[in-house]
Amino acid sequence: MKKNLWIIFFLSALAVYIAGIQMPDQTIQYICKPLLMPLLMAWFIVSVKGISTDLKTWIIGALFFSWAGDVLLMFEAKGKVFFMLGLSSFLIAHIFYILFFHYVRIRENVKGNPWLMVIVVIYYGSLITLLSPYLGDMKWPVRVYGIVISFMFMLAMHMLFIKNKIAGKWMMAGALLFVVSDSVLAINKFYQPFGKAGIVIILTYGLAQLFIVNGAIKYIRNSNN
Repeated sequence: MKKNLWIIFFLSALAVYIAGIQMPDQTIQYICKPLLMPLLMAWFIVSVKGISTDLKTWIIGALFFSWAGDVLLMFEAKGKVFFMLGLSSFLIAHIFYILFFHYVRIRENVKGNPWLMVIVVIYYGSLITLLSPYLGDMKWPVRVYGIVISFMFMLAMHMLFIKNKIAGKWMMAGALLFVVSDSVLAINKFYQPFGKAGIVIILTYGLAQLFIVNGAIKYIRNSNN
């Protein structure tokens, strides 16, 4: 029950943050957003406590750099440098997720599926084609970030073929929501702003992290049995 309290705290902070966007109340947003990733990290650490595996390092690293990205993007209005630093932090977070999914795939002896590469290439090509005329000097940073998150998603789709199907589905669903969140953010920022974008972005992002961590917990626990 104590482990589940962390999920309740996380979902409560996410809900209050969304309420802060809707009101809008920047103070509420500034209080709640930095709490999200530490709460997930605490839940993860408590849930896999006592289990010896290098896989824990990659999840903790991903959550830490996601937290850094959250905090840095809060100050985006104060200067472009904060957006670049936030983008860089999330890029590193995705690299940690890439390493996690890669090592799980190797452990599970899941062979690479070229059709999954086709899916991410179509997604990446379509999004970049849409955004490129509007990116200006952000063209290459956005392109590089898009490649990294696309690669992360491709590896996450391989989780559908691991033995622990439930864990695999949670992780893949989380990665998909991450792609949706970042795509909506990019479209809203560079192509066409739209109402409620902030709510869509944070809701899909929060659930993405929750789903990936939940899947990772289930996989690590099951692998230790």
